[in-house]
Amino acid sequence: MNTMQKLTREDLYSLEQYSDLREEFRKKVIEHKRNRRVALGTNAALYFEDRLTMQYQVQEMLRIERIFEAEGIEEELEAYNPLIPDGSNWKATFMVEFPEVEERRAMLKQLRGIEDLVYVQVDGFDRIFAIADEDLDRSDETKTSAVHFMRFELPADQVAALKNGSALGAGIEHENYRVEISSIPDNIRDALVADLA
Repeated sequence: MNTMQKLTREDLYSLEQYSDLREEFRKKVIEHKRNRRVALGTNAALYFEDRLTMQYQVQEMLRIERIFEAEGIEEELEAYNPLIPDGSNWKATFMVEFPEVEERRAMLKQLRGIEDLVYVQVDGFDRIFAIADEDLDRSDETKTSAVHFMRFELPADQVAALKNGSALGAGIEHENYRVEISSIPDNIRDALVADLA
């Protein structure tokens, strides 16, 4: 299945091609991402990544950094390929979103450890908590980061239940930020189920 494949240099547009196609490609990705964002209350969200969202990230990085040498392109692929789901999991960027700088700073102190308390839940099963920041630690003793990278590993029986129509919920169990969504919208659920092998 296409969604599982990692990106290679052959999948990418050259800087020149991307320059011509960027507007159209951006629109396609924005439309695609609409079905991949789960709001967790008013100040946090999960952005579920896949091959297309990562291709967009890589293309944008190559464009911004003006990278066209093979070695530089490979480095970007190495950085972003791990965020493409493998068929038994979902990979997501988790964002704590407080627009006001002072409030955000204060809340990131109060939300230390939140990245380990974000979960998804297939109806009828236990919660699956995120495996956060496998690449590097984004929190310290005093605060958490506003951005975390997460992996949700789904056992085969839960994948089967989702493919058979079970509802999917999500939430956060932090003492200073509790959210429980018993059933995420179908368009998002369907997009995520399509990521599973």
